[in-house]
This record gives sequence, C-alpha cells and structure tokens, in this order.
Amino acid sequence: MVRLDRIYTGGGDSGETSLVGGDRVPKDSERIAAIGDVDEANATIGLARQVLEREGSALAEILTRIQNDMFDLGADLATPFRKPDGDAADGGLRIQPVQTKRLEGEIDSVNEKLEPLTSFVLPGGSDGACRLHLARTVVRRAERAVTALARNEEINPNSIIYLNRLSDLLFVMARAANANGADDVLWQPGMTASADGA
Repeated sequence: MVRLDRIYTGGGDSGETSLVGGDRVPKDSERIAAIGDVDEANATIGLARQVLEREGSALAEILTRIQNDMFDLGADLATPFRKPDGDAADGGLRIQPVQTKRLEGEIDSVNEKLEPLTSFVLPGGSDGACRLHLARTVVRRAERAVTALARNEEINPNSIIYLNRLSDLLFVMARAANANGADDVLWQPGMTASADGA
C-alpha cells in the first residue's frame, strides 16, 4: 500500500523530478510529458465517471476499472523499462496484455447493443456522452505522447496498445450514453459550405 506523509518535498523546485528507481529527469522531458497526458486523461475519465454514476449507468463501473489501469500505466511509464518482452519480470508495475484484452471484451459487449453507424459521429449528445468524447480525445493525445516517447526510449509496448484500445472503448461508450446511438449527433459533410447552409 502506498503511504504519503508529505505532499510537498521541494525536490522538484529545480525543474527536475524523480522516476521510480531514483533517476532524475527534467519536468519537460518526453517521459514526464507522457505521464502528464496519461494523468490528464485519467482526470477526464473521472469527470465522465461522476456523471455516469449520478445517472445510475453501469458504464461507470467500467470507468472505475480503467482509472485504476491508468494509474498502473503512469507507474509503468515512471519506471524505466529494462526488459524487452514487456512482462512484469523486470520488477516494475507494467500494463499487461490481459488488461487490453479486457478492454476488447468491453468494446464488443457495448458495441453489440449500438445502432449501426451511418455517418461519422460528432462529439455531442448527453452530458455523459460529451464527457466520454472529451476523455477519448485526451486519451488519443496521451497515446501520441507515449508513441513519441517510444521513438527515443525503450518502453513497455503494451502501454501504447492499451491506450489505442481505450480510445475505441470510450468512443463506443459515448455512443451507448447517447441512447445506444439513437441520440448520436451525426456529421453532415459540407453543411455550411454553401450560401444556403444552415
């Protein structure tokens, strides 16, 4: 169990922070930027979860599990990767393939209840759907940051795969929060491109 006795230490006042294991890195490094984007994504998922819990939606339970995974992912990224096969044997808390498999099962379960797509979907609709779409876009940003980090440093490849699946899950969950797709806001290509456009 984690125990935090002090919230501030002053250790980061020089613009550096510590990774798991004690390595010091600049706070604007690619690794810390990726960790920050994952943290921001987790916060937006928390906003969506709060709305869905208030509405009594079972989707909130999925988000609870995801928020725990996102902390695992932050710990994974904060621990320098020392083993190429992506398992937990290097001693670090690592995102595992089973976590991504769970997301895939949830995607399939939620998606099978949705109205078939006939157009691209705009990020809108119910309060819960809007927040899920926002979370999806922030997860995509986190995925880009982790991918950029992977070009320059060795990381657990399962972290990128997890984020890729997560954005897909948040998309189908947003549709589910819009009356299983019936209340989706559909894209109308070129709607305002002509003089008589609304």
